[in-house]
Amino acid sequence: MEESKIVELMNQNPDGWSKAMGLRFVRASAELVEVEWTVGKQHLQPYGIVHGGVHCGVVETLCSIGAAISAHERGHRGGVVGLENHTSFIRAVREGVTLRAVATPVTRGRTTQVWQAEILDAEQKLVAKGSVRLLCTDIGTPLQTPNA
Repeated sequence: MEESKIVELMNQNPDGWSKAMGLRFVRASAELVEVEWTVGKQHLQPYGIVHGGVHCGVVETLCSIGAAISAHERGHRGGVVGLENHTSFIRAVREGVTLRAVATPVTRGRTTQVWQAEILDAEQKLVAKGSVRLLCTDIGTPLQTPNA
């Protein structure tokens, strides 16, 4: 599917988390996923800065979307699931700041992928960065084996 169509679909039909966070998709392909959002009260922890979970969630969301597009292009029809998320918080951000996050692949293997993401402020200063390892699944493949 063409990148502009993917972006249009994602902005018109955001999932619950992306909608709650106010993410606006700018690009979405097997090579790069980019979003922007303006920090609001829903993003803040009690000290008035962006909650680390927001950064983790944005990193996971972008990496998962990129990996899913890549997996789909390679014939995986079950989607992808995150196995690990390592996110570092570099700079505190307060309400009203517009942030941009970009994710790119590190490696795309047969069954797993690793993607990395950076979150930047309007001055291009690094706010957070992370990587996610993802499992590519096929329809009908159980994600967990039942206990014997």
